[in-house]
Amino acid sequence: MRFFCAQEGIEAKRKLNSLKKEFFRKTIHVCTAFVPVLLHFQKIPTLCLVAAAGIFYVVSESFRIRGHEIPIVSAVTAAAARKRDENKFVLGPVTLVLGIVAAAILWDEKSAGIGILALAFGDGLASLAGKTFGTVKIPLTQGKTAAGSLTCFFAIFCAAWFVSENSLVALVVACVGAFVEVLPLKDFDNLLIPVVLGGTAQFLL
Repeated sequence: MRFFCAQEGIEAKRKLNSLKKEFFRKTIHVCTAFVPVLLHFQKIPTLCLVAAAGIFYVVSESFRIRGHEIPIVSAVTAAAARKRDENKFVLGPVTLVLGIVAAAILWDEKSAGIGILALAFGDGLASLAGKTFGTVKIPLTQGKTAAGSLTCFFAIFCAAWFVSENSLVALVVACVGAFVEVLPLKDFDNLLIPVVLGGTAQFLL
């Protein structure tokens, strides 16, 4: 009996730790919602700043996996890393930066804003909802949940409607976004979501 209680305690602690990591990681995602505002006022400086942050991260992470800790950056990476990323180069921030920069370069301001906000809120909140409330798993998606996908859909719909003020555009973008997010892409959804949804929005607007 004590053994099973101890096992349940260990499992509960693991889930709580995983949820804390996910919350911390997705807080970074949500913070990217400020990028469209900065792009509106200063596009080139903002792109340079985002790209510089990405390059700095790559250098810092390269040092970290070789055993050389970079103050703050290495600590943040370790705190946010998933179990699958342990002792590996954490690719998520790189694809996040690439997705934002690509969307801003490829699409007009409004469409890029929709793509970036979809990444910030759709992908950001989907994982949190899935880990917190997700009990129904979607087959062939490597653990994605119905709760996460529904949250992603509604978050993207709201973000797209806020920017476009067009319900049909918001609906189509949200449907495409929910489909992309549910694919087992690992960290590459950070790249595809802003680019694909930004392109979808530009086609429709």
